[in-house]
Amino acid sequence: MIGGRYFFIAGVGFFFAYVLYRNNWFYKKIQNRFPENKDYLREMGYSFLTIVIFATVTYPLIAVPSIAKYTTRYNDVAQFGWIYYFLAYPLMFVMHDTYFYFAHRLMHNKKLFPLFHLVHHKSTNPSPWAAYAFHPLEALVEVGIVVIFLFTIPIHKTHLMIFFLMMIVYNVYGHLGYELYPKGFHKTQIGRWINTSVNHNQHHQYFTGNYGLYFLFWDRMLGTIRSDYDGRFEEATQRSK
Repeated sequence: MIGGRYFFIAGVGFFFAYVLYRNNWFYKKIQNRFPENKDYLREMGYSFLTIVIFATVTYPLIAVPSIAKYTTRYNDVAQFGWIYYFLAYPLMFVMHDTYFYFAHRLMHNKKLFPLFHLVHHKSTNPSPWAAYAFHPLEALVEVGIVVIFLFTIPIHKTHLMIFFLMMIVYNVYGHLGYELYPKGFHKTQIGRWINTSVNHNQHHQYFTGNYGLYFLFWDRMLGTIRSDYDGRFEEATQRSK
């Protein structure tokens, strides 16, 4: 399931943006160049390792009764009601974004970066395949959010499946190399708090700032959003063919 989500969503993004409309959409590319084939292969190779690690950690927590009984996972929606069921999703996004932001910043520590995060940053011009292109040590950090979910808040058996489907869609968008939000979105009341493909692309290109995943709350509050972000977003969304 984890692998299927990744290869399908990343594959769709790659097919349309890097194959079918490669020439027609090139003027919209955030960085006006494409990665090399070796970059795609590296990203897919590390992503496969990440998928194996994600599955290895997750499977016992949800499928081995002697372990699963200690988690907060439940099967009947009526146990906590439909209101909680739907409110759990925004809660999970906030929890994941917070976990990601601080873990991500920590992995940029000079001593930890080569061990955990360097592999991901080899994609200085990321493609959709970079979404899961982690070193195995970083993959273990990333899958930690599943452990947090399953031992802190009630998690219905469908929560993880649906949440991580939405996560990989947004993660692929973040690494797409193209901006899908419209011109001016970054300055709207909602858009100034939402992470964008331009924002994350800058992080890959320059290695500093823009540490968020879904939102920009922590980046803005802690002063880690890049000062050139607004200008870069405007430049990328105002180009004409």
